[in-house]
Amino acid sequence: MNYWLVKSEPFKYSWDHFVEEGKSMWDGVRSYEARNNMMAMKKGDLALFYHSNEGKEVVGLAKVSKEHYPDPTTEDDRWVVVEFVPVERFPKTVTLAQIKADENLKDMALIRQSRLSVIPVKPEEFDHIVGLAHA
Repeated sequence: MNYWLVKSEPFKYSWDHFVEEGKSMWDGVRSYEARNNMMAMKKGDLALFYHSNEGKEVVGLAKVSKEHYPDPTTEDDRWVVVEFVPVERFPKTVTLAQIKADENLKDMALIRQSRLSVIPVKPEEFDHIVGLAHA
């Protein structure tokens, strides 16, 4: 299993909206690196759901329910989507400030590649963030 972090601006698509819908097609990604990360996702992989711009915090956990296929929002066949289902809203959010201040997360791609919307997460980073959310 692989672990990921996916970002969404809450005013565009929030965790609550995701839960209300019950599933989401992650579309509109127009970065080759983020697209390549989506193409590496497998059904059952877990992703941290991160509110970017407003909040700047990990708010919940999602699971890949359908692997990549062509993005129906464009005719350009270079772009793909992945489908997610919500798993859990975390009891406590984990803020970007917490992540930056945590020695265990200092090399996390979220910090090094802050503009990337779909980011791989190392298993130990994933476990640490989930632990912080449940502490």
